[in-house]
Amino acid sequence: MEPQIRPPACQPRRFQGAVPHYARFRLAYPGRLIARVAALLDLKAGDTVLDLGSGPGFLAVPFALAGMKVTAADPEPDMLDAAAEAARGAGVDLALWLGGSFDLTPAMGPYRLVAIGRAFHWMDRAATLAMLDKIVAPDGAIALFHDAHPDVTENRWFKAMCEISGRYRQRAPAAEQNGGHRRYEPFLFASAFSRIDSLGVTIRQTVTEDDIVGRAFSQSGALPQVLGDRAGAFEADLRAALRGLSPDGHFTEIAELVAVVARRGSNGGTENS
Repeated sequence: MEPQIRPPACQPRRFQGAVPHYARFRLAYPGRLIARVAALLDLKAGDTVLDLGSGPGFLAVPFALAGMKVTAADPEPDMLDAAAEAARGAGVDLALWLGGSFDLTPAMGPYRLVAIGRAFHWMDRAATLAMLDKIVAPDGAIALFHDAHPDVTENRWFKAMCEISGRYRQRAPAAEQNGGHRRYEPFLFASAFSRIDSLGVTIRQTVTEDDIVGRAFSQSGALPQVLGDRAGAFEADLRAALRGLSPDGHFTEIAELVAVVARRGSNGGTENS
């Protein structure tokens, strides 16, 4: 099986220029969520992990801290540089691989775990899962990580950020627009990885106006190459909305960090394990 063919809309360096905002302002995954995934899969020190679409190492570094042998893979070289810097700061080693889902080959691996954080929606999901079936160990798994913000009063700022980002995203060229998030389960049930467990952790923390603006500039719809000369207007609109919600510039964030863990087999109604 050859590597996947990149569709014309594929942009390996989509997040070029966003790395500082992404590394500083995106939500990290709590250590206790990483620990729950490792416990479910009985991962041990030295087990091989591929962090596909690693970004600045939000998954690669914690799994390395847990003793795993981790490869961080990303098509954006600046993201890999950020992951390497985070690894040095944490005192762990990562193998770095410049490439993404379309560059995977059957010769890679085997991996006990392939972790994908907030990146699965950018991939050809069916083709990626078919390729992962070739490189994930027989007793291995994939884990799809994401975050969500429940519709609670504390998260009014998040709704405002999404509304304003969406307004500017609609003006962006079609090639720069996200194809949209979809539930993982239909893709997983149609793949070899049909035994699914969902693990979650909910956090509550204080964020500032600057934190939220930085988070917004890490999103695909507000990247420098998307906004261009509209970046100043976007920031001004966002700051005005935020100050209307909290004049002192401080907000509460409630977020759910989730790992959808999928292994080979079936989790139909007769399964008891």
